[in-house]
Amino acid sequence: MPEAPVRVVCFDLGGVVVRICNSWEQGCAAAGLDVRSGPVTPDSIDEKTRIVHALTTGAIDGPAFFRTLSEGVGGLYSPQEFERVHRAWILGEYEGVRDIITRLRDLPSATVACLSNTNHVHWDQLMGLDGDRYPAFDALERRHASHLLRCAKPDERIYRAFEREIGARGAEVLFFDDKRENIDTAQAIGWRARRIDPGVETAPQIAETLRGFGVL
Repeated sequence: MPEAPVRVVCFDLGGVVVRICNSWEQGCAAAGLDVRSGPVTPDSIDEKTRIVHALTTGAIDGPAFFRTLSEGVGGLYSPQEFERVHRAWILGEYEGVRDIITRLRDLPSATVACLSNTNHVHWDQLMGLDGDRYPAFDALERRHASHLLRCAKPDERIYRAFEREIGARGAEVLFFDDKRENIDTAQAIGWRARRIDPGVETAPQIAETLRGFGVL
């Protein structure tokens, strides 16, 4: 039996469509802040994973997140400074990805979407509400995010929620993500998926996969 045709091409955002910082040090540099030492630093907060997950799934808002982080480091950085680094985390789009998305939109057979672990602060940035423009993000036909769906990759629930929202499932979805664990879940539920290396230009990796599956 022939495999189902690709009906949806789905992109993660950070590390695939847009460049992002990979460390606190890089984030400070992007925000124009110094890296400070203390008994507790942002990378050593015990509850950091839980706090980030709460923001990513919409359980807390930005001000609560920044305040909690500042309290966690004993005021080493203020809530305003945490917000400054957070807003500087997105570094811009990868070259060529917008062109690929635009080409995909011209195809009558496939919908172009994203499924991203993100938060409302970064979402507003990508939407252009802060004045910055992200043409590749604008070109997406359907946009789905963890803070809106209230669950995050690699939890299978967010993939199933995406399938319900988009009206496609299994091998009908071709998915690009930079995290191995997110790719693993996608493949486990039957999606076609490829891990993207965010350390080099992503557009050639995406284009090669699209050609391999006969989409482009």
